Amino acid sequence: MTGPVTNAIGEVLIDETTISRRVAELGAQITAEYHGEPLVALAVLKGSFVFAADLLRVIDTPLAVEFIGLRSYIGGRTSTSGVVEITNDVKYPLGGHHVLVVEDIVDTGLTLDYLVKNLATRNPLSIKIAALLHKPSRTIKPIQIDYLGFEIPDEFVIGYGLDYDGRYRNLPHIAVLKPNDAQLGLFPSR
Repeated sequence: MTGPVTNAIGEVLIDETTISRRVAELGAQITAEYHGEPLVALAVLKGSFVFAADLLRVIDTPLAVEFIGLRSYIGGRTSTSGVVEITNDVKYPLGGHHVLVVEDIVDTGLTLDYLVKNLATRNPLSIKIAALLHKPSRTIKPIQIDYLGFEIPDEFVIGYGLDYDGRYRNLPHIAVLKPNDAQLGLFPSR
C-alpha cells in the first residue's frame, strides 16, 4: 500500500501496482489449490467485476465463470441496509463443483453469510471465498475468507469496481470517499 496520496475523489488507499501484485499472488495460490478440479468462479455483482476479471485471468486451471447479483446497499447510502436481496441468480448448476465466490469487500459479513448458506443448498463440493478487501472492525457475522487481498480501516472506499451510488467503479485504485462530498450531494444520483 502507498502512503496518503490524494486525487479529486479522495485519498488513494491502495494503488494500482499494489493491487495488481496482490491479485497475481492470489491467482497463484488458487491455481495451486484447485489445479485440475471442477471449479466454478462465482463473481458477486456488481462490485467484484473488475477484481474477478483480473483474478480469473491469472488462475491457471479450467474453470466456469458465473455471476450472482446481490444488493444490501440502497441508493446513495454508505452503510448496508442489513437486508440482502438476490437481484440476479446463478444459471450454472453448482452441484458436484468447487465454488470460488469472488467478492469485492467483506464489511459486516451479513451478505456473504447469506450467500454461503444459499449456495450450500445447491450441493457444491466446497465453497471458498476470495475477497479483495476486508474491514475487520465492521464484522457482525464472521466469515472465513480463504483468499484475501487487503485488510482496510473502516472507511467507505471506491474504485477498482467499488462504487458510490453507481459511480467511480472505473478508478484503477482504491480510494477513500471524501465524506463532505457525499454529504454535500456532489455525487450525482442515477
